[in-house]
Amino acid sequence: MTEMKLIFLGTAGAVPTENRGLSSLAIVRGNELLIFDTGEGMQMRFIKSKIGMNKKMKIFITHMHGDHCIGLLGLLQTLSIMGRQKPIDIYGEPNLRKFIMQNIKIINFKLNYRIIIHTVTKEGIIVKEKEYKITCCLAEHSKLNYSFCLEEFNRPGIFYVQKVKNLGVPEGKKYSYLQHGKDIMFKGKKLISTEFTGPPRPGRKIGISGDTRPTSKLEKFFQNCDILVFEATFSDKETEKAKKSYHSTASEAAILAKKSNSKKLILTHFSARYKKIEKMASEAKQFFKNVFIANDLDIISIPYSN
Repeated sequence: MTEMKLIFLGTAGAVPTENRGLSSLAIVRGNELLIFDTGEGMQMRFIKSKIGMNKKMKIFITHMHGDHCIGLLGLLQTLSIMGRQKPIDIYGEPNLRKFIMQNIKIINFKLNYRIIIHTVTKEGIIVKEKEYKITCCLAEHSKLNYSFCLEEFNRPGIFYVQKVKNLGVPEGKKYSYLQHGKDIMFKGKKLISTEFTGPPRPGRKIGISGDTRPTSKLEKFFQNCDILVFEATFSDKETEKAKKSYHSTASEAAILAKKSNSKKLILTHFSARYKKIEKMASEAKQFFKNVFIANDLDIISIPYSN
């Protein structure tokens, strides 16, 4: 069982407000930290959230607009000053490498740790770990934008411990083998793992939109998300502005959440023009009931479905 939670480090659109910083979302999964976008000033929320400076870390940049990437430089430098030594993997489109390396050279700051920049040039799997994968999909924005999904692999089914004990199997490695799908030999008899476990249990799936118009492609990409974090820059009254600027309204995000069969929709990336964001939730709930409005430093735990 691996604990997972979302921490919102910035929920504003292109312009920050008194209460909302620029775009950044952290996913804490066990002892690993996954950061999606690093808007200017996000490191202040990062420090305030007390996430921890020296976790295993991956950073993903959806696109090269300032409100999604400028804070990366400050974050990297702060982590170095605070004594981080573990490497950081950074993922994004080709211009991200130029942005990082040229600014490090111009500003002339040193890092105590290594950064590994992974250039994303096509859709599909960009990270594959033992327990999860991260995939990307092209979105529809005024600049090249990738949406991301964190998807855990199936977990082993429930282990029927007493059934194994009844056979006299001693606790230890043989238990682990059976629980994780490996057959064993015991007293000359082959024990089939599936006879001692329930069916595989699904992992969790988190979708992150970045900036985009809703598309049928994203509906398929975000299928069956436990949590879908989607931008809602505009209200319904500004639908035309949303279309012209390649953003989404709260209602459009909700319709996509419904079509993608997502379980929960979290709205973020709100234009500074709106003082009362609750209206966004009302618009969205006309099409999808399980809607949450993200605020800076909100923490949302993500349990397993079973």
